Amino acid sequence: MSVLLVALLLAFLVGLAIFATWTRDLFAAAVALAAYGFVMSLIWAEIGALDVAFTEAVVGAGATTVLFLATLLRTARHASRAPDSLRVLAAAGGLALAAAFGAAALGLAPWADLDSPPSLHVSPRYLERTLEETATPNAVTSVLADYRGYDTLIETTVIVTAGLGCWLLLHPRRA
Repeated sequence: MSVLLVALLLAFLVGLAIFATWTRDLFAAAVALAAYGFVMSLIWAEIGALDVAFTEAVVGAGATTVLFLATLLRTARHASRAPDSLRVLAAAGGLALAAAFGAAALGLAPWADLDSPPSLHVSPRYLERTLEETATPNAVTSVLADYRGYDTLIETTVIVTAGLGCWLLLHPRRA
């Protein structure tokens, strides 16, 4: 795993986020956010979370971009100017959130640390007992569908609800 590659992708991610936040051209912001989703999926893939990478590519870079562009077809391309005080407050809040996430990340185990608690306790149990406990030969499927079934069901419900909400907002109304 290349720490330098992940660092470069994260720096690019920050640049895309800043560009999407500060541009007044909504089409450019939608394209920047699509690129953000794609770069985020590359980061997930690089750190070994392929299931999350696929989801991010489909939802973050794909479906969300389609919804942004469909919304732009029905609205104006340029945003109205927000007050400078609101923009500064939003930037300060974003920086504070980034600092909090950075501080929290310092307490995490290093990547691929075989001595971390998940590597010593949770992962081996899932890998050793998945077939006997779930009758599912694929460990990833058993974790998502059996061990985390309620969580996955709630995630699916949220995505379906969001899709329905977008459809209702974008669907032409008949008078």
